[in-house]
Order: sequence, then structure tokens, then C-alpha cells
Amino acid sequence: MPRVFRNRTDIHSDIWHQEVVFERGHLYLIEAASGTGKSSLCSYLIGYRDDYEGTMCFDGHDIRELCTYDWTKLRQHSLSVMFQELRVFPELTAWENVQVKNQLMHFKSDKEIAEWFEALGIADKRDSRLGHLSYGQQQRVALIRALCQPFDFLLADEPVSHLDADNTRMMGALMLTEAQRQGAAVVVTSIGHHMDLPYEKTFKL
Repeated sequence: MPRVFRNRTDIHSDIWHQEVVFERGHLYLIEAASGTGKSSLCSYLIGYRDDYEGTMCFDGHDIRELCTYDWTKLRQHSLSVMFQELRVFPELTAWENVQVKNQLMHFKSDKEIAEWFEALGIADKRDSRLGHLSYGQQQRVALIRALCQPFDFLLADEPVSHLDADNTRMMGALMLTEAQRQGAAVVVTSIGHHMDLPYEKTFKL
């Protein structure tokens, strides 16, 4: 749990102070109220922060012991993230934002990516600067980018917070299809509005 919570006695959580295991091929939802450490948890899982109490392991190895090279390999081949704040490049086009990753990974063909743009209703926005698009459109671009790599685990931090029901459904279907194709797990976080997917386990943070 976050070190800032260590002296609190009022925390009732399915994750903090618990032994939790995420396995490939499964679908998980983490529901959390604001201020309960959701963003902190996401940062811990991908190695961006280590200010937590307890132990976190990947394939049996304590992640505190991983070096920069280990984390680089994990993020290239095992862990993909769709960040809550997206971390996109507003000065680049929607297509260029996706290709920033795909040209490094060479994982998807241009045809596959174009089909995803079409499926998510943003094919006409591919040559628009991302900073000119709505936040919901940017979320769809961020998901496509997250799928342009091999992964064992996809972490999607509030991926549909600015989307309506139809676009939420399309995002969920695309995410689930690619995860199943790779035999990967999906971990979705939400503070309320989330994709209606067949989650096998829901945690209350």
C-alpha cells in the first residue's frame, strides 16, 4: 500500500493489506473512489514509483530488484499501459502518435491500425493534430497505441472516462479481442464509468 496510508486504520480494501495475484488470460476490474490510491497502484505495477509498503512480484521476482534493462524489456514485451492522463503528443497527428510506438515495435501493419481507426470512428481524424481532438477521441488513439505491442498484461487506467456508451462498447470489444489473441490479461481501473466486459474478478480499492 502507499506509504502515505501506512498509519491509517480506516482503510478497507481488496488490494491493500491483501495478497493479490493477476494472471495472464484473465480480465480484472479495480473500482476505486478518488483518493484511495488507484493512480499510485498503477504507477507501482509498471515500476514508475516504489513508495509502497509490502512486496510486488512479476513472475516470482520482486520488482524492487529489477534494473533499468529489466524494466525496459518488460515494457516492450510484457506490460502495456493506457495511462489515465494519456501521455500523448498533442503536436503530432493521431496517426503519428500511434506510429511513435509501432515504428519501434513493428508489431502491427498499417492496414491493421487503419482498421482500428475505422472501428473506433476516428478514421477521419488520423491526420489531425491530437491537440485539436476531443479528449474522448484522444482516448481512442491512446488505446490503439497501447495495442501496438506484444503484452502479457494490459493496464488500462480509466480508459473510457470521456466516452459515451457506444464508443465505450467499441473500445471494450477491441481491447478484449486483442488481449484474447495474445492470451493476455487486462486490468481496468475505474472510479465509476467503465466498460461492460465479462470481468472475472472485481476488486474494491
